[in-house]
Order: sequence, then C-alpha cells, then structure tokens
Amino acid sequence: MANIADSIYNMRLLDDLARQETVIHKLHPLVKLLTTVSYLTVVVSFGRYEVAGLLPLFFYPVMVLALAELPVKPILLRILLVSPFIIGIGILNPVFDQQTFVLAGREFSRGWVTFLSILLKSGLTVTAALLLIATTGMDRLAGALRILKVPRVFVLQLLLTYRYISVLMEEVARTLRAYSLRAPKQKGVHRSAWGSLAGQLLLRTFDRAQRIYEAMCLRGFSGEYHSGEINKICRWDWAYLGGWVVFFILARTYNLPLLIGSLLTGVIR
Repeated sequence: MANIADSIYNMRLLDDLARQETVIHKLHPLVKLLTTVSYLTVVVSFGRYEVAGLLPLFFYPVMVLALAELPVKPILLRILLVSPFIIGIGILNPVFDQQTFVLAGREFSRGWVTFLSILLKSGLTVTAALLLIATTGMDRLAGALRILKVPRVFVLQLLLTYRYISVLMEEVARTLRAYSLRAPKQKGVHRSAWGSLAGQLLLRTFDRAQRIYEAMCLRGFSGEYHSGEINKICRWDWAYLGGWVVFFILARTYNLPLLIGSLLTGVIR
C-alpha cells in the first residue's frame, strides 16, 4: 500500500513542480517546447560512435535545473526508472559490433562506445522531457501543442492518459486495501485471487471512467480541452529560444571539448 501511495505522489510531483514561479517557469510554453524539440533533434543526430560531442549538451539540463530551482533527486529517480530498458537495448552492442580501437595501449570493442553513446543519448532525452513537464505542466504544454495546430484529438488523448493514470492507481490502491482488510494475515495478494481482482479492477475502472465523463459533460465538455489563457511570446522568450538554438548548433557543428582543450593548451588543431 505504501508503494501505491508513493507512486501516486510521484506522479503528481511534476505537476506540483510546474506551479513554481521561477524564470524558466514564466517562459512561454511554446518556446520551451520548441527548445526541447531542438535539443532532442541535436542529441539524436549524433553518430553511434560520437561520445565526446555529447558532453557539452549536459549544459542545457544543468542550467534548466538550476534556473528552475528543481530538486535533483526526483528527476534522477525517474531517469533510473527507465535505465533498465535503456541497458536492455544497448547491452548487446558489444556482441554484434566486434570492431576494435586502441586506447592507452589497450584494445576495446567499438560496441562499448556505441553502448555508452546510447546511454548518454537516452539519459539526455529523458531528462529534457522530464524538465519540460516539470517547468511547464501538461495543461500549458497542451496549449502549446494546440498553437502548433496539433489535432485536438491527439492532444486530448495525451492529456486524459496522463491525467487519469493517477485515477487508475487510486482504484488499484482502494482494491488492495479492501483485500487486505478481508485477509489481514495474508501477505500480498494470493495467486488464486489474481483473476478476480483484475476483473473487479477492470469493471471499477470502466465505471469510474463513465462517471468522470458524465461529470465533464455536465460541466460543458464538448470535445475541446481548455487549458487556460496563454500569454503572448515576448522578446525574452525569443532570446531564450535563439540562444539555446545557437548553442545547440555550435555543439553539433564543432567538437567543443576538443576546441576548448586546444585553446587552453595553446595547440590549435
């Protein structure tokens, strides 16, 4: 039960973080969305053997975390949550890619370089997406998508899926609480009750969804989700977008770690 409650709290934490009043939170949601899309495009454009070129791109999430005054631990925990899937995708690269290279007098498989590149790319993209939600909120993000003329059915599906996962979790918690009250000595759910509990949960979910829809219709819902008024884009918003886009282009065009090292050592290559 404690795990279910923690899961519900963690799902709502990003919405709570999005209500802050920092410099990043006050930016126009469309600008933050376009900045994130530009960042993701640059990250995934790197080749599978490029690792050093990805390092300057850590500057973006670090700056957003600092300026938005977001806690680091919840973001890291969510990144670690998807890390098993990332590792599962890239762990076989050293097996299939048998090409070798020499580093410090020792031979290494290029598959490990590919694996490291996948880890970095996945970590950067997941972090950017989490920061976008934690500084914008799903409602304002939906408004930005509607400004871009994304079909409203897709926006509505995204919003309702995100919003009512917590409703499903609450139904799960209520069902498990009822089971534990009826079987106080039973640790967990006995396998003989898995089928009946799953069926009850499905029926309760359908019933809850119908009641939610009826309540929305009584409040004037007609297929359009109104996320509230969004202010116009100002000069500071354009400057934020332009500054990051220029940085992303420079990071993609030049090997910034090598360039900075050359400048510091006085050896221009």
